[in-house]
Amino acid sequence: MAVAYSGGRDSTALLFACARVAQALGGVRVMALHVHHGISAQADAWAQHAHVQCDQWSAEGLPLQLLTRRLTLNIAAGQSVEAVARDARYQALAEMAREAGADRVLLAHHRQDQAETFLLQAMRGAGVAGLAAMPAAAMRDSLCWLRPWLDQERAEIEAYVREMNLPYVDDDTNADTRYARNRLRLDVMPVLRSSFPQVDQALAHAAQHSADAAWCLSRWADQEVADLSAQDWQGLDAGRLAAREPAERRELLRHWYLRASGQALSRAWVQRLDLEVPRAVRSGQPAQWPEVALGVYRGVLSWHGGAGPVSTDGDLTQLPAGVSHFAASKSGHYTAPGWQGVLCVEEVAADEGGIPWAQLAQVSVRGRIGGEDFQMAANRPARSLKKQFQSAAVPVWLRHSPLFFAGEQLAFVPGLGMDARVVVLDPAQSRARLSWLSLPSSGGKG
Repeated sequence: MAVAYSGGRDSTALLFACARVAQALGGVRVMALHVHHGISAQADAWAQHAHVQCDQWSAEGLPLQLLTRRLTLNIAAGQSVEAVARDARYQALAEMAREAGADRVLLAHHRQDQAETFLLQAMRGAGVAGLAAMPAAAMRDSLCWLRPWLDQERAEIEAYVREMNLPYVDDDTNADTRYARNRLRLDVMPVLRSSFPQVDQALAHAAQHSADAAWCLSRWADQEVADLSAQDWQGLDAGRLAAREPAERRELLRHWYLRASGQALSRAWVQRLDLEVPRAVRSGQPAQWPEVALGVYRGVLSWHGGAGPVSTDGDLTQLPAGVSHFAASKSGHYTAPGWQGVLCVEEVAADEGGIPWAQLAQVSVRGRIGGEDFQMAANRPARSLKKQFQSAAVPVWLRHSPLFFAGEQLAFVPGLGMDARVVVLDPAQSRARLSWLSLPSSGGKG
């Protein structure tokens, strides 16, 4: 078991309570996870407090151990400090939990936190998923994230801290009204509570109602998208989608795009596509929205961003500008300036067909110049790329992707796959599979 421990009042209370339960049970160890953000000038002192407190409790017989992680936040212009810090914190907590062998992380959010989150989401124009605020339990990063005190009042936690005489630190950034949550907490919520004493409970209940509605809506959308799917989750029957009621169409667009791409489609893009997809269906002409990697071709609305978000966890090889030849000597992702995408190379199983690694020692990246041919299967003749694209119904905007050659032999074409002339089944040779992830020119969140 792991507990996110900032050193503040709420996380101190939760860590101490968990450690006492673990002590009573026996054989259970609690990992305290402390993240040093570096945002406050007091961050070093907080980290030192966490070390001293955990050492003291451990010496008193409580079965706990402290892990810490120091972050360096890179905040680009226009980014929210709160959002960047939150994402970095959760990533650090997940990494430390996995290192410690923990399968669950406990967080000390309470009812007032939930009420604030609901209001912040409402002010951002969130749908029911956003208004669900913080879940009491959720699976993410192969970990179970738990908020056992989500229905507890802050006053109850304060009383516990006083009763047990627990030392904690005060985060000075909590008084900085440059941050939206602090403005809400310090300026807005006291006024609301003075007029509506039950506001925290009411908003927390509204969040739970939203969570229930979001779950039901997701189940419905899963079934509807499965019915509309033309190419698994990568494509939808655009004509049948266009025939839906506008509210259904917008919800299905949001749901399908999130599942297909791993990214949320902004409200502005949902509204735009709600108008332009039916227009493309009526015209019968191809349509493309490269900013969100979407297009309509032959009646299919497809996402051409690949199989999902590209992981850059140490396996992304950025080729220098101007490089057109490289060796793909290991599994990983290869990206080159000038092409909006990533070549994915992965070793295949013994019974799968693939290109021998030896042939990938000299890979070249080229654009189409005309005259190239491609063989779809060993029992089919090679045909021009143009005819193969037409036969495979590859949208016109995907026909301008790079071509990958092994030596002088065309080996891989995005949208078509690997040329049959380079694919072998010989188990004596280690082989690789090639695939292509097209990346949108800009995200769909704007």
